[in-house]
Amino acid sequence: MNITMTFERPEEGPGSGPLTVGWFLTQDKGAVLYDPPERVAIRPPNRAHAKSASRCPAVIQLESRYFMVKCPFDLHIGFQRDDKGRAVLVNRAGAASPVRPAKLNEVLTLVNEAEWRFPDRPTLQLQLPYCFIADEPVYLSQLSAFAHYRPDPLPGTIFGGRFPVSVWPRPLMWAFEWHEPQKDLILRRGEPLFYVQFEGMDPSRPVQLVEAEKTPELMAYLEKLSGVVNYVNQTFSLFKAAEELRPKRLLVPLSRQ
Repeated sequence: MNITMTFERPEEGPGSGPLTVGWFLTQDKGAVLYDPPERVAIRPPNRAHAKSASRCPAVIQLESRYFMVKCPFDLHIGFQRDDKGRAVLVNRAGAASPVRPAKLNEVLTLVNEAEWRFPDRPTLQLQLPYCFIADEPVYLSQLSAFAHYRPDPLPGTIFGGRFPVSVWPRPLMWAFEWHEPQKDLILRRGEPLFYVQFEGMDPSRPVQLVEAEKTPELMAYLEKLSGVVNYVNQTFSLFKAAEELRPKRLLVPLSRQ
């Protein structure tokens, strides 16, 4: 679907300067657990040599266009079927788990088996409060943390996604497809969970990520988009209607004084 937007960028000409994208948490509860997104920058010790990869313009350009979201929890999860054959998650950490069982069920969900893409690959979702917004056409792509090495590889792959945050800001989730359910899923707090990349109309413009203020206009717009995935199969068909409801300005950088 082609989306035409006529948003205004205050205090500068259209398309000039860095591409500004705002981020915020949709809820304040437990906000201290969620680190701000960080620009990916893998800088090894060897930067002295002129041909070092850490000084390569292409490598620097690539890294500068990805932002990392860290895992907020320590999780050790197993998969099994109960005595009735139903798929269930098992908290392998048991009493040693830093996340209480009742709270674990609030953030981690095993998708209904009928909705799995493959019958032998369970799908689960980790709910997160991260949300991104922009006042000009910007697409967000959610990707695996491909540039970070894991000594214990995940037993599956994450579901990526791409959508326009300029008209469809929504909380991200981490969706995982369990290719080897006989192996446990281990996530550690502070490790990279996934990357986000932002694309504007001009790919040469650098991206500036700022924390956004949760203005009444922004939160009211989010409420109008909330939960629609439960009622329609193709949410992209609603972009035009969402654009008509959207205020001209949603991104107000947060001022901490």
